Amino acid sequence: MQDENDFIQIKNNDCITELKLIEDDSVDLIITDPPYNLGNFMRDRQTNLKQMRDNFFGAAGWDDLEYEEWVEGMNQFFEQANRVLKKKGSLIMFMSLMKLETIISLSAQHKFYYKTTGIWHKTNPMPRNMNLHFINSTEAWLYFVNESKTGTFNNNGQAVHDFIETSVTPKNEKEFGKHPTQKPEALFEHFVEKLTNPGETVMDPFMGSGTAGVVSKRLGRRFIGIELNSGYYEISKRRIENTELDVNLFNVDSISL
Repeated sequence: MQDENDFIQIKNNDCITELKLIEDDSVDLIITDPPYNLGNFMRDRQTNLKQMRDNFFGAAGWDDLEYEEWVEGMNQFFEQANRVLKKKGSLIMFMSLMKLETIISLSAQHKFYYKTTGIWHKTNPMPRNMNLHFINSTEAWLYFVNESKTGTFNNNGQAVHDFIETSVTPKNEKEFGKHPTQKPEALFEHFVEKLTNPGETVMDPFMGSGTAGVVSKRLGRRFIGIELNSGYYEISKRRIENTELDVNLFNVDSISL
């Protein structure tokens, strides 16, 4: 049996640096939740979120770049994503609604076909500012296909809406540590199952707490993850190591690194 490390590769490094080392046309799906660059904006808002959460992203220090610096970083990301993704490979990106126009424009410059913007609805959001305004219970995600208008879509003949509803990340998925913007495994499973097949390669270059890696391993997909923060990298590593690899879903004879 091949070693588990043949299927799971994670790196503690800068996203762009590691992306440049990945082979051309080697990834089937990128699913990622990059910084929305809202730290400065959120700190100036009337909010009690910092008091309600001890790991508020607005105070984390990694989400407060100058706008031009953030745009250039995302531009470099799309350049590398176009190169490493196979033609017809998919890209799912979570993003603030405030930044969608910028992201869609950047993606088009690097041969990504914009398919749709969808919504993730949290059934049990934190009731922050509930006496001041509407509770924030949604986040946006974007769906792109690389250098094509159509890619893998495993819908089994059933209509699939662009509205996904789950709870926020449950406590048992945070047993190895917390990440301020951690997404639930059920949410990532939805995309991995629809947009890839067993044995294919999923990548998350902004890995965070490793949800994409946990889901990919459980569903029999290969995984490449990159995370800059050493603390979150260690959380990812422990989570992924403690997830069972379903080797039965791999056609190992057809897989090579």
